[in-house]
Amino acid sequence: QVQLVESGGGLVQAGGSLRLSCAASGRTFSSYAMGWFRQAPGKEREFVGGISRSGGSTRYADSVKGRFTISRDNAKNTVYLQMNSLKSEDTAVYYCAADEGRFSFEVATTLTEYDYWGQGTQVTVSS
Repeated sequence: QVQLVESGGGLVQAGGSLRLSCAASGRTFSSYAMGWFRQAPGKEREFVGGISRSGGSTRYADSVKGRFTISRDNAKNTVYLQMNSLKSEDTAVYYCAADEGRFSFEVATTLTEYDYWGQGTQVTVSS
């Protein structure tokens, strides 16, 4: 089992940047593919980006491609989400998630494929 704790959320103006971090503890971090999801008020939780166990493969939602970058540091048991050119529609609670049992190059993109979740961190983008 793995425990996940997100940090780095906050209030930022449109066009600005934030970097979210997700620290993992428990089982070996490199055993998990990792993902970021978000949930805005009144909306379903949606996939933002994911990264394979090795870090060699990434996938993004179309809405964030070219603006967000996911990365991981297996030595620090941490996954990051660098968010640039933020828009008001990026406002949401952002969740980190871990997916076990993947081949080293695979990235899951759906909610039900992830096994463990953090508590979330609020990101608010003011226009």
